[in-house]
Amino acid sequence: MSIDIVGNFLTIIRNGLSARKRTVLAPFSREKLGIAKVLKDEGYIREYEKLEDEKGKPLLKVFLKYVDGEAAIHELTRVSRPGLRCYEGLKKMKPVIGGLGVAVLSTNIGIVSDKKARELSVGGEVICHVW
Repeated sequence: MSIDIVGNFLTIIRNGLSARKRTVLAPFSREKLGIAKVLKDEGYIREYEKLEDEKGKPLLKVFLKYVDGEAAIHELTRVSRPGLRCYEGLKKMKPVIGGLGVAVLSTNIGIVSDKKARELSVGGEVICHVW
């Protein structure tokens, strides 16, 4: 049995938004760091930083973003999962919500948004959709 670390990370963010928290903490991984970087670059979160707990284990602290009291992230859905991986090539990539949202992709050059992947002419595994 495997644990979906990315799915858990997205759930931590969703739960933090529904509880109106300013920050959330998640166990650190490079994949989560890449997702947080894309979310910050696209304006869905304010900031993120790597911390250590009292035992020395690394954590990722995500500062959630609210605009006029409303969360900047309306929907955060996992697309590719451990039991069913979803890959999209450059030509098959569709915009999320008509271009209003962002797809987060894992490519051979790292974790990027769908817009950046189009610029770089690469496809990859679709991790999640955000809008």
